[in-house]
Amino acid sequence: MKYVISKNVDSFFTDVSDVFGFVVRFFKEVFKPPFEFNEMIKQCYNVGVRSVALITVTGFITGLVFTKQSRPSLAEFGATSWLPSLVGIAVIKSLAPLVTALICAGKVGSGIGAELGSMKVTEQIDAMDVSGVNAFKFLVVTRIVATSICIPLLMMYAAFVSLMGSYIDIHSHENITLLTFFQNAFQKITFLDFASTLFRSVIYGFTISLVGCFKGYNTTQGTEGVGKAANMAVVVSMFLIFIEEMAIIQMVNWIR
Repeated sequence: MKYVISKNVDSFFTDVSDVFGFVVRFFKEVFKPPFEFNEMIKQCYNVGVRSVALITVTGFITGLVFTKQSRPSLAEFGATSWLPSLVGIAVIKSLAPLVTALICAGKVGSGIGAELGSMKVTEQIDAMDVSGVNAFKFLVVTRIVATSICIPLLMMYAAFVSLMGSYIDIHSHENITLLTFFQNAFQKITFLDFASTLFRSVIYGFTISLVGCFKGYNTTQGTEGVGKAANMAVVVSMFLIFIEEMAIIQMVNWIR
């Protein structure tokens, strides 16, 4: 029993050390030329453009459902006029970044883990290193940078779509104008709220891509390992997203 516990502890600290080395190597490589701009643009397309349809549907439904569920509670107090402000606070501060991150963790994180994992087990990464190409910079750095850029953009788009879904429901009941809706929705949003949301989105994007790249780049056990890498990329990134969410909210409340 003691041997099993000791082995698990050793394995945990070994993994932590490997992740730390992976992160350090990323920050060393990201600022060193040559910069793979073409590959980075390609990854931005894969992460951003190919996720727009899913983010559109998810964001619209999120705003619409949240508004429908909030209306009866506010109606009990005769405060349905507060709905735009309530939705704006909920979407900008919490729903948009969190929903976008979770959707991208499942779609982007698993894709990165599976793609790099398959390249690892088929020795394509080793072949790139032998041929003189910096595989880490070409495969890992470009994906992490592209995801860290695209997730905040997708978050802002998701927030807009969620607010439009909310507006459609509110307009059907109160006949409010679009301009008045957005004025009320952003009435209680401060610069700190928007900055913290943007900061969280960058951190989420970095986390999703880092975990996916780390799991894929260190895949073993052949094709079975590819599936495990994709699965672990999703599970670990989602877990870290919730941890980061709590930590950043506490930090923002302390600053406030």
